[in-house]
Amino acid sequence: MARPVVSVRRSIWRDNGEVSSERAIPEETAVAFTFNTASYAVMMATPQDLEDFAVGFSLTEGVISSSDAIESVEIVEDVGIELRIWLKAPHAAELLGRRRKMAGPTGCGLCGIESLLEAMRPPRSVGEGLVFTPDQIRTAVNSLFPQQKLNHETRAVHAAGFWDPVDGLIAVREDVGRHNALDKLAGALLREKATPQQGIIVLTSRVSVEMVQKSAAIEGPIIVAVSAPTALAVRMADAAGMTLVAIARKDGFEVFTHGHRISGELSGNVA
Repeated sequence: MARPVVSVRRSIWRDNGEVSSERAIPEETAVAFTFNTASYAVMMATPQDLEDFAVGFSLTEGVISSSDAIESVEIVEDVGIELRIWLKAPHAAELLGRRRKMAGPTGCGLCGIESLLEAMRPPRSVGEGLVFTPDQIRTAVNSLFPQQKLNHETRAVHAAGFWDPVDGLIAVREDVGRHNALDKLAGALLREKATPQQGIIVLTSRVSVEMVQKSAAIEGPIIVAVSAPTALAVRMADAAGMTLVAIARKDGFEVFTHGHRISGELSGNVA
């Protein structure tokens, strides 16, 4: 299996001249999804946590509603990597009604969709979930960065994590594509029978509409991101009943939708 990180030679130019050394960079591999031998999508992704990717992508794309629909997953490496997902008979029949083929660049979430209606599909409504303090929001964000192992090596990948008020950060997934990282997180949570309704989805990227749609598919009531959202993402989050927090920094954050899930004062220091 391809390694998620490789070392390459490079020249460094600074004021005092040129230096040659090696640098760790993330791998980018074509990953094809097939369901019961039918081609469905091709994405460029980091070759890591691929079974999570298969399960999470299946969920956030609406192919399945639970992991029970999947019979098995095979990971086959050839020119790229093929994720062969075998659905149980009733679910395989349902898939035939909504097949699409997609060739997407790194982290593309909408490339190849056949209709505007599909691209703009309304997200599912999320449950009420819990109420969090501002300090818990900040703790969730700050807990993600130390766990970004690939990014510490490469400074070139996104991360998606899930923070629980009881157990803290229980899952982190990384990828060159922000949508892929979230799909991998979705798969990890689904496979571990976690309860996204009781925690916070934390993102290192901007919040685009696809990130809202995928988070809603996970049934996550709160997204917290370090970057800003798009206008459409705000409208989608509002329609889904989701709390959207963005531009999260050490000194605070901004709440764009459904702020009733956040209550209290932000203290000066959070451990």
